[in-house]
Amino acid sequence: MSPGPGADSAPAPKTTHDSPPGPGAPAGRLAAPARRSSMFASLKVRNYRLFFVGQVVSNIGTWMQRIAQDWLVLSLTGSATAVGVTTALQFLPMLLFGLYGGVLVDRLPKRRTLLFTQAAMGVSAVALAALTLSGDVQVWHVYLAAFAVGLATVVDNPARQSFVSEMVGLDQLQNAVSLNSANFQSARLIGPAVAGLMITGVGTGWAFLFNGLSFVATIGGLLAMRARELHVVERSPRGKGQLREGLRYVAGRPELIWTIALVGFVGTFGFNFPVYLSAFAGDAFHAGAGAYSLFNTLMAVGSLAGALLAARRGTARMRVMTAAALAFGGLELVAATAPSLWLFALFMAPIGMFGMTLNVTANTSVQVSTDPAMRGRVMSLYMMVFMGGTPIGAPIAGWITDAYGVRAGLAVGGAVSAAAAVTIGLVLARVGNLRLSVGWNRGHPRLRFVPREAREQLARAA
Repeated sequence: MSPGPGADSAPAPKTTHDSPPGPGAPAGRLAAPARRSSMFASLKVRNYRLFFVGQVVSNIGTWMQRIAQDWLVLSLTGSATAVGVTTALQFLPMLLFGLYGGVLVDRLPKRRTLLFTQAAMGVSAVALAALTLSGDVQVWHVYLAAFAVGLATVVDNPARQSFVSEMVGLDQLQNAVSLNSANFQSARLIGPAVAGLMITGVGTGWAFLFNGLSFVATIGGLLAMRARELHVVERSPRGKGQLREGLRYVAGRPELIWTIALVGFVGTFGFNFPVYLSAFAGDAFHAGAGAYSLFNTLMAVGSLAGALLAARRGTARMRVMTAAALAFGGLELVAATAPSLWLFALFMAPIGMFGMTLNVTANTSVQVSTDPAMRGRVMSLYMMVFMGGTPIGAPIAGWITDAYGVRAGLAVGGAVSAAAAVTIGLVLARVGNLRLSVGWNRGHPRLRFVPREAREQLARAA
């Protein structure tokens, strides 16, 4: 979540299925099809279509459980800190064991692995539903369920991310990753609303039960897939030092390490929206929960739009990723100064759109640039950096917000994101032997990165 900023200069070469660019490939562009794709092209692949439909149901259940889980903990304890502990327990296993999960994923068949992890999360949700509906639930039960889901996620996340390329091949990878994101954002709009109706109507236990049963759709889709139509990837044999091998692999490829670094900075400092949006709704605009819900809904709409737009692009280029990160950070800086609630709300959709563009492009570029045998370990590092930044960045954002105000907190998050985009974009341009070209196009100034040799030829010609 690799191409370089100078991908304008030449079309990116095509690749076949799981043949990534070699370590000597320039960082200036990514080996991916240089063409636009139809928005739903990857759904023509039967195996991916089964996976996608299962995820539609499962993601709605996941969002329902998130809302019901927080509400149950708040009802049992009356403490917002306890809600934070629940969230931390769900993310903690990824931070502690994420890299080991990637090692396991590279050794194991991914479809069977997903059958196990999806079943484990389903059982956890059903058990919590039984405890809640019986009236015997205690807060430590919720903590245990959250930690169990987090443990399953350690393996499920890299397996699910890397399994996409086995279903559709590299030709359709960006389209499939984008549709997965659109799927998740659609569920983000539907799940909380359904959970709210279910909690007030019949109770939180039924929301947990729906989530537990929703995993049947994913498991059924995995079982119905045709194994012969999957893109075969050779698994890594069991051996010592595979974790270190994965870290050395990433460290030796600037297009991977700097892409992951950019996602880490933006994820840690720019994506702390539970802190920022709740404080803007309550402290800055004194508007309450309705405004907080509005901000989240508008951001989800923008994220959905960003995912669908990314699905139409047939390339994953560094210039798109760095530009999206820069726009994301810049919009946060401007939104921090918004004087009214409605003007602030107008920024939510474009912030969501550029944030999703960054996520999809980075995810795709990391997968395409990685050797199939290493993909589980690389994606586990990617997810650990992206998700593991939350327990670090949220307290920092909260401290800045408490000490200097929410406008300062959002401005700092935007400034760090924008600075990371500019710095890492320039680093990758240098690694890819690119230079900034300033010119004119139909009377308008144009800035772009071009290969150093091309600029020198232009200078000699002038």
